[in-house]
Amino acid sequence: MTTGTPEDGPFAEERSALDEAAAVVESAELTAEAEQEMAVLDQRRRILFVHAHPDDETINNGVTMAMYAAANAHVTLLTCTLGEEGEVLVPELEHLAADRDDALGQHRVGELAAAMEALGVTDSRFLGGPGRFRDSGMMGLPTNDRPDCFWQADLEQAAGLVAEVVREARPQVVVTYDENGGYGHPDHIQAHRAAMRGVELAEDEGFTDAGAREPWSVSKVYWCANPESRMREGLRALRAAGDSTSFEGLDPEGPLPYTVPDERVTAVIDGTGHVAAKLSAMRAHATQITVDGPFFALSNNLGDQVWALEHYTLVRGSAGETDPETGWETDLFSGLGV
Repeated sequence: MTTGTPEDGPFAEERSALDEAAAVVESAELTAEAEQEMAVLDQRRRILFVHAHPDDETINNGVTMAMYAAANAHVTLLTCTLGEEGEVLVPELEHLAADRDDALGQHRVGELAAAMEALGVTDSRFLGGPGRFRDSGMMGLPTNDRPDCFWQADLEQAAGLVAEVVREARPQVVVTYDENGGYGHPDHIQAHRAAMRGVELAEDEGFTDAGAREPWSVSKVYWCANPESRMREGLRALRAAGDSTSFEGLDPEGPLPYTVPDERVTAVIDGTGHVAAKLSAMRAHATQITVDGPFFALSNNLGDQVWALEHYTLVRGSAGETDPETGWETDLFSGLGV
């Protein structure tokens, strides 16, 4: 009597065929994933925006995103929460509020999708998946203490999730908030921390992400910036036009919170030609942005003077070519050779 391995049995041919079929399926799955990643890398310019809530991206970077998307750069948006604690400015949708149906977050997912369509951005993601981290609400509110809110999230865990996106999308440029989150909102501050730490982890060979991707080093990091002089100029125009309610309590000649000294600004994007896309995206965020008040009426009359320029501060990497008059970069990819 002879003996042999199972591979020598009567079903050897069938088993071999099944193994080959499984290998083909696995290869196809890997190929599909590789093709998706290669499609991203085929676009030489890649930029990642990290924001706290739906609508922050449009307010801060709308023309920048639209301009680069139109120029065939790969634009990735990473939003950290669904914005569940936001106000509801549409009376017929007030029932969505957190203290009623608590359904605002899912509604804002749809608003964000519409805004991204307006800006031409096709790669929009939520940190850790939709609803992984809840909106923390304004600083000092009891909602800051919820264990599932973003403010209470473990920073290394959140940063690790950012790092995974960085390694997958491989952006040369990352844009987020400054250390105060622009205006002190806890989720903005946490988004800043997670983004900055995530950039560090992404290039660390000792960090292993869920996708086991290769480390990636981001060349330049920018923080959103609101120049003091521009805010002052805008307030003067509003007050001169008789608008005393927009930015109520702010004096054009007094101290201006939520701004940065002009000398901290290092780059400006002139999105003339993409203002309509930004305004359309702002209208998409209907529960959060009122577009029929005096501020918007005046802004629409001034057109590109108000909406076309978005400012930034370079905090990682070296500046490229700058405008001889302002000393500011006019392209966030300047100096990168892409």
